[in-house]
Formats: sequence, C-alpha cells, structure tokens
Amino acid sequence: MSKRAALRHCMVVHAYYPLTETRVQRQAEALVDAGYAVDVICLRDSGERPRDRYRGVEIHRLPVRIEKASLSGQLLAYLRFLVLASIRLTKLHLLRRFGTVQVHNLPDFLVFCALIPKLQNVPVILDLHDLMPEFFAGRFGVNDHRFLQPLVRWQERLACGFADHVITVSERWRQTLIERGLPKDKCTVVMNVADERIFVPRRKPPSPRSEFRLIYHGTVTHRYGLDVALRAIALVREEIPEMRFTVLGKGDGMLELVDLRRQLGLEDLIDLADEFVLAEDLPSVIAGADLGVVPYRDDVFTDGLLPTKLMEYAAMGIPSIAARTTAIDAYFRDTMVEFFTPGDAEDLARCIRRLHADPDRLAGLARGSRNFTRRYNWAATSAQYVATVRRLPTRDLAGIQET
Repeated sequence: MSKRAALRHCMVVHAYYPLTETRVQRQAEALVDAGYAVDVICLRDSGERPRDRYRGVEIHRLPVRIEKASLSGQLLAYLRFLVLASIRLTKLHLLRRFGTVQVHNLPDFLVFCALIPKLQNVPVILDLHDLMPEFFAGRFGVNDHRFLQPLVRWQERLACGFADHVITVSERWRQTLIERGLPKDKCTVVMNVADERIFVPRRKPPSPRSEFRLIYHGTVTHRYGLDVALRAIALVREEIPEMRFTVLGKGDGMLELVDLRRQLGLEDLIDLADEFVLAEDLPSVIAGADLGVVPYRDDVFTDGLLPTKLMEYAAMGIPSIAARTTAIDAYFRDTMVEFFTPGDAEDLARCIRRLHADPDRLAGLARGSRNFTRRYNWAATSAQYVATVRRLPTRDLAGIQET
C-alpha cells in the first residue's frame, strides 16, 4: 500500500457529527494533525448538509436520524444505518483506498459495514464507547428482555472477533473484554479525557456574586440521575435561594425533567437548555459555573463509566460533585471531587450545602482536580491513539484506483 493510501482513515458512527460525538471528533482531528485524510460517515439531522467539511474532516451524512422508538424500532434503525453505511463505505473505499477503517459503537454489529474493506486486507478497528451487554442491562434491567441478553453478548463476541483491533474507554472495560475472551494484545484503552487545548484552566474562579451556579452538560437520560439532582436542589432551595442549576444537553429524559421541575416548583432555579453545543464552544458556557454536578445512578452500566464531563470540569479547574461509582472512584480522590452516594438526593443535598458554605473546600477541589489532568491528558492520549492506528498492519490493494 502506498504511503498516501495508508494515511487515509474512515470512521463510521451512528450519531451526529461533530455535534454529539466529542470522542469521535477528537480522534478524527488527532489523525488530521498527524497527516491523515479522514472521512466520517454519520447520521444526518434536519438542516444538515449531506456532505460537509469541518476542521479538516470530510463528513458524509446519511439520511437517517435518531428517533424515539421501541426496542424493535431502534433495532430496525440500526439495521438501516448498517446497510446505508456499508454502501457508502464501500463506494468511498473503492474511490479513496482507505488504509484503516474505524467503526464506533453503539451498536457493536455496525462493524460489519466494513466487510468489503476487511476482505481487501484493510485493518478494521472497533471502538467500544460503551459495552453493549452492560448498556442493554442498564437500560432495560437485568430481568427484562432476558431472552435477548445472550444475543447481545453473542453479537459483541462476533464484532470483536471480526475487528483487527478493539479500542475502549477505560482499563476496567478492557479487563472486562479480556475476561470475555478478547486477547490482551488486541485491545487498547483510549480515555475520553478533555482536550486541554480547548478546556483550558480558567484564570480565576468566578468573583463573589449574588448567584451560586451549578451546571451539568451532556446527554439527558434517566440513568444519569438528573432527577436526583433536581430533588436535591428542592431540599436546599430555602437555605440557598441564590442557587441556579443549568442542564445543557438533549436526550430522552428531558420531558421527565421538565415535568419534575414543574412538580417541585423549581422553574425559577433550574434552566433546562434542550440543546447540544460544539465541544469548542463549551468552555465559555461552563466557565462561569461555581460547581459541576455529575449525579449518575449506579447500575451495571453506569458503574463502569468515567464521565467525559467530569474530566472536562477537572481540566478547567471547576470543582465537582460526583456519584461514587466504581469507575469514578478508581480515578478520582476525595481531594479532587466531592462524592455522594449514587441515587441519594439527601446526600447530594448535603454536598451542595457543604460546598456552598465552604469556599476553601471549593477552591481545594478545583486545585486537586487538576492533578487528574496532569496524569491523564489528551496530548498523551491522542499520541497513543495515533500510534495504535499506525501500528496496524496494511497491505497493497490490487486493482483499486487511488484518487
């Protein structure tokens, strides 16, 4: 394979790009910075162009949107995207001769859209943002749809076996995959750490003012515990009337939050900004917050998540309250984060009271959280990621015209 072909990389993701997939965006732009030509095949939202270019990445949007659907409807949507992505990837490969292909889950079986490049000896990477068996169990419960759980595990094994290399987001999930039979040397961790070129430390904390501002940004869904945060705020509203909480994001839990906010009478304290913003626009939004809130529940899925938002708050020196799940507790200490018991609104309210009353503790958490970023940062992680892509073996592809 020529050097030019080897430096062509294609990504496939069942999501909107770049708006909702910071991980994909960071990886794509890291490869562009390393000299790669990068194409991304993704969903197309209303108002988006079918083909676009953003920060050096060529974007190919397919006529599929994320819609609220039943389990069967979601499966059909995944299958439709799989078919369309297979066709688009094959056409692009025949024209552009990719050196590597990377497919992001969910779902895991989307990796099979790379069948034609795979048959022509192009290395295929499966990037597991989430472990699908845990995701399925966390969303539907370990007892619901039990007959489907073996199928979900089976498709994960097939997908990992099909891929030449597997990337995941934490060492804990890497060890889980190894326990399920994935060879150790076939799996690499690429953490969702903040890009310190974007999430730079704010120069100083917000000046004393009349409001005590809390923020959450990201996906809005029940498992992320935002209803717990609203109930905690209701418990302390009389003690901290100057408190304001902003929820910036979209998801299937937003209507639940709107209704709960009304029931609790919190319309004047809580701003539900039903939107996503680009990663590079986030720092200006969250820099004015006094406190980040990561109120995840603790289930079989969320227990293994290391929230990107928590790492972004740490990079900017914004103190945070976070649920003490296994994954978060493995990377953060009490000197970095104020922990509360997952799902416990009263314990979360206790943390809010403590930090509101103790500016020194707030400042100490801000300083301590920077220790995480010194150890885990995008400069080192992106270099490791690019090296992983480059290490994959490539071969000459006969009979394909390079353009």
